[in-house]
Amino acid sequence: MKVFSLDSKDECSKIGANIILDELEKNKNLVLGLATGSTPELMYNYIIDNFKKRNLSFKDVKTFNLDEYVGLKPNYEDQSYRNFMNTCLFNQIDIDKNNTHFPVSYKEINVQNNYDSYDKLIDENGGIDIQILGIGNNGHIAFNEPGSELESKTRLIELTESTIKANSRFFDNINDVPKKAVTMGINSIFNAKKIILLAFGENKREAVEKLINAKSFDKNWPCTSLYNHEDLTILTDIQF
Repeated sequence: MKVFSLDSKDECSKIGANIILDELEKNKNLVLGLATGSTPELMYNYIIDNFKKRNLSFKDVKTFNLDEYVGLKPNYEDQSYRNFMNTCLFNQIDIDKNNTHFPVSYKEINVQNNYDSYDKLIDENGGIDIQILGIGNNGHIAFNEPGSELESKTRLIELTESTIKANSRFFDNINDVPKKAVTMGINSIFNAKKIILLAFGENKREAVEKLINAKSFDKNWPCTSLYNHEDLTILTDIQF
């Protein structure tokens, strides 16, 4: 585990972007695991600003996103994680969108998927080379909330009341917030060869400390599942 306690979110994001671009320079067939939300957005901006300057291409890159809502109403399709990634990254780089994957279509309501197929697809593509993660105040990673099992794989979940409340700021009415999502599991995430975890703001301090100080997995803090990952980099503006 490498922990970089830096002065700003800006500095953390630049380092994260450069790690990805450095790997892309060495491997044009890079497989990326991607996260959504405000945490990685600045890092994506730096990638957009610099990949052409470095004469790099994403044409052969494949991506697998951590999660997606299920059953978004048509007037809220812009809140889908697919739309977020298109807007904040994919539309502004030269990636083939056929190589960008999500565990489910946000339009699905009655989901009957075999979610093992998502993990299998990742394996068939050689596994994730770099996984980008954020972290929740309660230590959740992706939609793996407290109580998630260490061996969990990609699966359909019911969103917790606290998650629905937190996400309601993006909707006109809390009743419009999707109640379900599909998420990569803890084991799915752990299998990535390299993990970059971004943590910004004092409200994340307890969760980051739980991870840094962990000696074993505590299911009450899902982030502790990463304590013994062989290549984990934490980039944070929290001062330790």
